Amino acid sequence: MSKRNTQANKAAARERLRAERESQAKKAKTRKQLVVAVSVVAALAVVGGISYGVMQLNKPDAWETAADAKNVTAPKNTSGDDGTTVVIGESGAKKTLELYEDSRCPVCATFEQGVGETVSKDVEAGKYKVKYVGATFIDNTDNGEGSKNALSALGAALDVSPEAFMEYKEALYSAKFHPEESDDKFAKDSYLIEVADSVDALKGNKDFQKDVEDGTYDAWAMKMSKTFDKSGVQGTPTLKMDDKKITAEGSENAPMTADEFTKAIDKALKA
Repeated sequence: MSKRNTQANKAAARERLRAERESQAKKAKTRKQLVVAVSVVAALAVVGGISYGVMQLNKPDAWETAADAKNVTAPKNTSGDDGTTVVIGESGAKKTLELYEDSRCPVCATFEQGVGETVSKDVEAGKYKVKYVGATFIDNTDNGEGSKNALSALGAALDVSPEAFMEYKEALYSAKFHPEESDDKFAKDSYLIEVADSVDALKGNKDFQKDVEDGTYDAWAMKMSKTFDKSGVQGTPTLKMDDKKITAEGSENAPMTADEFTKAIDKALKA
């Protein structure tokens, strides 16, 4: 083999090696660019996901939207601003018992179970009227939405009739249906409808059921809740007549038995 051919072969080999190194370098650069690009896309996706999550967290929920509603659908049998004045009883009754309650309140349930029937009989007899003010503060203290949802459902019952409202309220507070304060069962429309089936005027009532499921009176419930907040009342149940609290004798608390209530209400009626 000539010296010339040997040098030519070496030169060709070096050229092939150089070309191979350039090719490998290009592939490595391409891989690096791909990794960087994928990492950027992934990072953007994470940031986008976080941003979307933050947006969703900051987005007003249905109840916040209801609270800010400009147009409020009020139930029948109401009056006043946004229909938040709910007075039940004979128009000729001279005095009005103001009753402040939260549907999730366990003490309200005790009151209704012990005194509710007496109140209903007194109202029917024209002894006094009842002005109902609904609260929803337990949803804030115990988390949930049962107080708001039950108040909205009470609005649906009131739209049917005052009698249906009173009977439904009694059923919600009954030992059979009233849950523990920490159990947010009233947040479920299906449970509120189940309770309503114990009331003749509401059993199988499609209009009532639709109003509950559609949240027809959600905005009204939130306006009613604001009425309670503005009242200055600190807890439930609270009873007032002529702007004075009605309490059990020797106590600062609402009467929890029919006898305690009758004594307290008769005293208030004479005042």
